[in-house]
Amino acid sequence: MERTATAPEATEGEGRDGEGDADGSVTRRRAIAAGGSLGIAGLAGCTALDFVTGGDPVEFTAEAATVSDAALEETGYESQGVTDDEITREFEAAGQTREVEVTNRIAEYDRGVDFLGQRYRAAVFAALSTPQVEVLGRTFNPVAEMSTDELATMLQNRYEGISDVERASEYTTDVVGTETTVVEYEAESELADGGATVEMTLHVTEPTEVGDDFVVCLGAYPQVISDGDNVRRLLNGVEHPGA
Repeated sequence: MERTATAPEATEGEGRDGEGDADGSVTRRRAIAAGGSLGIAGLAGCTALDFVTGGDPVEFTAEAATVSDAALEETGYESQGVTDDEITREFEAAGQTREVEVTNRIAEYDRGVDFLGQRYRAAVFAALSTPQVEVLGRTFNPVAEMSTDELATMLQNRYEGISDVERASEYTTDVVGTETTVVEYEAESELADGGATVEMTLHVTEPTEVGDDFVVCLGAYPQVISDGDNVRRLLNGVEHPGA
């Protein structure tokens, strides 16, 4: 992915801050990229014979899950675009080894919030769409079997700046037309300037099967702003072509 995040990034105004990346600046892209990198999945229409006899890599691509304009307008979140997370792995089936190329789609959103005397793009939301398929009786995407606790642990391990993730509560709400369990976690995140550590709330959905993909959503915000209602509205506003 194109960003390695450490913490909420301070901004000078309402717009998105600059492109600080490698030195660690924004608590969003790597958080969701971590979920994206789990997806080893499928391509609708790829047959067992194709898998065994083909010479070229098998390409698996998800369709993007995005938030509706109405939900964005109601919550004040702004789109930061849809990025592709490409992964290449080798798999063996029927005694043959094939290279598999997977493309996950990650839609990212955020909004500026004021706290500690500065403005940060600290309230973030993302929707990961990762493809699924079964070839020769094998499913190549572990996302469907992962619990929210496993996703949260993976998030903590791969997303520098988030620590002490603890399960707090859960609720159910509609995500792409399916009643979905969402688990809230409490965590700590160090600000980009290193001057303070803030208490964060994370919302992590269980994987939802939509068409040929799985969709996983994440919301994160400082506890001082109590943005849970907005996160629920964003979850309810997620759209996918396969729904």
